[in-house]
Amino acid sequence: MIIPAGPAHPTAMAAIHAAAFAGGEAWNAAIMAAQLSLPGTFGLIDESGGMILARAVADEAEILTLAVDPAARRRGLGRELVREAARIAVARGAARLLLEVSAANQPARALYAGLGFVQAGRRRRYYVNGSDALILALKLTAFAAESL
Repeated sequence: MIIPAGPAHPTAMAAIHAAAFAGGEAWNAAIMAAQLSLPGTFGLIDESGGMILARAVADEAEILTLAVDPAARRRGLGRELVREAARIAVARGAARLLLEVSAANQPARALYAGLGFVQAGRRRRYYVNGSDALILALKLTAFAAESL
C-alpha cells in the first residue's frame, strides 16, 4: 500500500534507494529527510519496497528520485508510484511533470514511455558513470488524474 512519506520514513526510503541503486548513486537517510523538508516536496513509500520523492512548485512538478527494490520489481509498483505522484502534482496545480533518467537505464525509460513521457532534453555525461541524463516530460493537462 502506497502511503505519504513523513518524518518517520527517511531511513526506510534510503534502504530502498540503496537496494535499487546498489553500487550507484544511492541517497542516504539524511538526504531523504532534507529533501522531504523542502517546500513543495513530497514523498511516497510502499512497504513492499518502493519509494518516490517529487516536488511541485507553481505549474511544474519534478520527480527527484524513484526507487524500487530489485525483489519488488516487475509488479507495477514503479508505475503506481509515478501515477500517484502525478495525481498529487495535479492536485497541487502542476501542468507538467519532469524527471531525469539515465540514457542507459532501459527499464526505467520503458516505464516512463509507457506512461506517456517524452524526451525534452539531454544532459551529457550527467551521471557519475558517465551516462547522459535524458530530461523527460509529461503534460499533466492532457490527462484526467484517473487516467495516469
